[in-house]
Amino acid sequence: MSIEYKFYESKCSQLQQEKEIRFAGIIDEQGKLVVGGFKPGITPLENDESRLDDFMDFASRVSLRKEYDKTLGPINYLAARRDRLVLISFPFPVSKFVLLISAEPTVDIEKIAKRVVTIFSDAS
Repeated sequence: MSIEYKFYESKCSQLQQEKEIRFAGIIDEQGKLVVGGFKPGITPLENDESRLDDFMDFASRVSLRKEYDKTLGPINYLAARRDRLVLISFPFPVSKFVLLISAEPTVDIEKIAKRVVTIFSDAS
């Protein structure tokens, strides 16, 4: 595993320690999970693996789009609140990776966004 992947794996592990986070993973530009995953002991709500793969591909494509960056600024994160969970994606445009988080529906999205910035700003 490269140093970059170890860095991302460490950050995903830190996020998985957050109470309401169920899944934290890094997705490449093809929508494939490269590191991270479900918190130990968590059973995915969506047991159809192909649907999860489709969603990761979608999150990657949408999060890395740039057509409105000049007028609106870059995407900081995208969030979707559903009845049973919240999905949040954070693009890392330089590396073309996307952090995907799945959390409990009670999660405070802004609080998680701030926590992500804190964790990923820490170089260790």
